[in-house]
Amino acid sequence: MATDLETRIRDAGLRVTGQRLAVLTALERAPHSDADTVHRSVQGELPGTSLQAVYVVLNALANAGLIRRIEPAGSPALYERRIGDNHHHVVCTSCGAVADVECVHGAAPCLAPSSTGGFVIDTAEVTFWGLCPACQSQQH
Repeated sequence: MATDLETRIRDAGLRVTGQRLAVLTALERAPHSDADTVHRSVQGELPGTSLQAVYVVLNALANAGLIRRIEPAGSPALYERRIGDNHHHVVCTSCGAVADVECVHGAAPCLAPSSTGGFVIDTAEVTFWGLCPACQSQQH
């Protein structure tokens, strides 16, 4: 019997592999992970999996719409399984922690540009920056 993850992978037009399942499981356990963090987690399940293989899987899953790639300025790409909604992110300027922030507008796109240059706008990616609670408490 197919698991939910296997069904989602197949529905996205991809073949189910141990590496794809391990990467999705790693991202469920630790959202907003970079490729190195995902690689370490996958190594625990599938020893011998290369970092390059993890990058290939992350790109395939992102291109298939199964995961989301976010790229905060000055940080490596981060990946999460939360897709299909209109949420944004807040990044700690001190430690780099990342958290989800619900869209205050409620529907995409959250922002309306003053000029679209002829583009039809589908979404807006918003990143808020500030101090996380842990870093705030260290400053007091």
